[in-house]
Amino acid sequence: MPQPPYVPTEEQRRVVKTMAAFGIPQPDIARVVGCSDRTLRKVYRHELDTAATEANARVAQCLFQQATTPGNVAASIFWLKARAGWREKQVHEVSGPDGRPLEQPQIKVIIRDIVDPRPDGVPLIPAAARRLPDPREGARPLTISVPRRHEGGEA
Repeated sequence: MPQPPYVPTEEQRRVVKTMAAFGIPQPDIARVVGCSDRTLRKVYRHELDTAATEANARVAQCLFQQATTPGNVAASIFWLKARAGWREKQVHEVSGPDGRPLEQPQIKVIIRDIVDPRPDGVPLIPAAARRLPDPREGARPLTISVPRRHEGGEA
């Protein structure tokens, strides 16, 4: 025998609309009114679709009244930030000791040649590649060419 159709009462419609407006998940609402999730979405479609919009409108109306009432500065500031695009400007200043300007950093460059330990005097690294680039001359990549050694020991 088929199950009788689900017929909601006005009280159940009010409960569904209220719970949906509060953001309560639909499976929880279905348990409260005693129906399945599918039946809830089918029978209470209008309530589920309009509840959040109507709740937002009521809150916005209340906030608008608060923001336009003299003396409620917080509500006015919130309204202007949220609705009128106002933003607070943040300025960050950096200074040295006692508020003086920052000193220019002193850069010390240390350049060292790579010492080749080979006894035959043939450099392992060519002379042009032994010196690290001087940052004062502009940024250049460091290139080091190392000759390949064969199994026989010859370069």
